[in-house]
Amino acid sequence: MSISGDPNNPYAQPQPNPYGQVPAPQNPVPPQQNPYTQQAPPAQPPGVGYGYPAPGVPAAPTGAPGASGGSGRGASGWLWAVGGVVAASAIWASLLFATGGFSSEPSPDLAGYGYTGDLCAATSMTPFENADYETKKSTGSTSKDANPQHSGAQQKSLDTMWCNVSLQRENAGSSDYSSTWLYNTATLHKKTDPTPEFADGYRSYEKQDTSVGYKVESVAGLGDEAYLVTRNDEGSSSNSSYVILGVRDGWMTYQSTWSSYASSSSSTKPPTSSEVATMLKTSATETLKRLQNSGSR
Repeated sequence: MSISGDPNNPYAQPQPNPYGQVPAPQNPVPPQQNPYTQQAPPAQPPGVGYGYPAPGVPAAPTGAPGASGGSGRGASGWLWAVGGVVAASAIWASLLFATGGFSSEPSPDLAGYGYTGDLCAATSMTPFENADYETKKSTGSTSKDANPQHSGAQQKSLDTMWCNVSLQRENAGSSDYSSTWLYNTATLHKKTDPTPEFADGYRSYEKQDTSVGYKVESVAGLGDEAYLVTRNDEGSSSNSSYVILGVRDGWMTYQSTWSSYASSSSSTKPPTSSEVATMLKTSATETLKRLQNSGSR
């Protein structure tokens, strides 16, 4: 066993370099750290760490993931907040679906009009009575022979009402032959807005290729829009008239049609188209007021 100081002891003090002194390098390399040695993390400036950008890197937008403290709790909180909003939105959406809030169907604008099972009771006959017309008496005991006749139906998309009245001149002679009818209809559109097609429905009379022809004109003061259709009877040998009045008020449509004929030998003549138009407009004004005040019957 070698003892301390023994020249052969490899563990003795280091001996001088036999090659002499080695000059120090011009660019000394700093000592390398032991990769296996635990090193304390370098001090970070305020605001730099886990979840924070390094110096020179723009900070994340406020509220974005990772924009909170270094523990990661900010990102987790942000995710929980987003999840809460999504959950609340889902609940709100389900309520809207349940109540029809997301329904693509528009809400019907019935302008205050209500359904009635007897449109004849709501129809104003005063203008026709002032023109010496009266309702013909029923000729039979069945409902088919009744005069006036009325009916109606309430359905999912439409409420429909109609009234037909046969009229005659007061004090008409037994030999007089005439036929006069007043046809009234009212419709409550509950699913489809009739506005886009309403005017064209009446304007189409002018497009008909018939021998008599029709004239269509707008009428002011009735509903949202109204049209008067008059058959051109000029030059006709018969004493007849045919006039239609159509009215739209919101999603309610109303039509009153006058059709009359009298033989050439009759002692009475039907009113002119102009006189009929005045009667129809006067009757419609009062009838529509009554329908707005009517309820389901």
